[in-house]
Amino acid sequence: MKSAGSSPDTTVTGDARPVLYVFSGLPGTGKTSLARRLAGHLAAVYLRIDTVEQALRDLCSFEVEGEGYRLAYRVATDNLKLGVSVVADSCNPIELTRREWESAAADSNARCVNIEVTCSDVAVHRNRVESRSTTISGLSLPSWDDICQREYEPWQRNRVVIDTSEGSVDASFENLLNSVL
Repeated sequence: MKSAGSSPDTTVTGDARPVLYVFSGLPGTGKTSLARRLAGHLAAVYLRIDTVEQALRDLCSFEVEGEGYRLAYRVATDNLKLGVSVVADSCNPIELTRREWESAAADSNARCVNIEVTCSDVAVHRNRVESRSTTISGLSLPSWDDICQREYEPWQRNRVVIDTSEGSVDASFENLLNSVL
């Protein structure tokens, strides 16, 4: 685990603005487990791109590309403007989507905390991918080969990095809390 950037803790910064916590990382790294826990811990709005995109597929019957992200930015902005923090759970693989999340926070006078979830142990990561099941009706999960071939640009911005390869979900969540609160 490493932390980059400033602490979002309002007791340290005196900043009471809502926070947009943007989770990023390849499928199977543990993003969703950590993002859900953080949203529950903070009583924040939880936005999962997989849920939004599958709903668009189910309701609109078209192939989703960037529409899920663009819809989620708007929902996040609405909640941030109400003063409610938001946890966004997405692969967030390219600089463009990362900038768009940050713009949603800036447009809402909210702070943005980028969190990249990784799994540095390839065997552990692959096992997770090959043994998991979906929690979203109709969603097809990517295969290990899909993930290995997926576009994922290196980060150019400050972020908190949580490596979930060692230890339990509880230990990773504790590391996350220590890094962002």
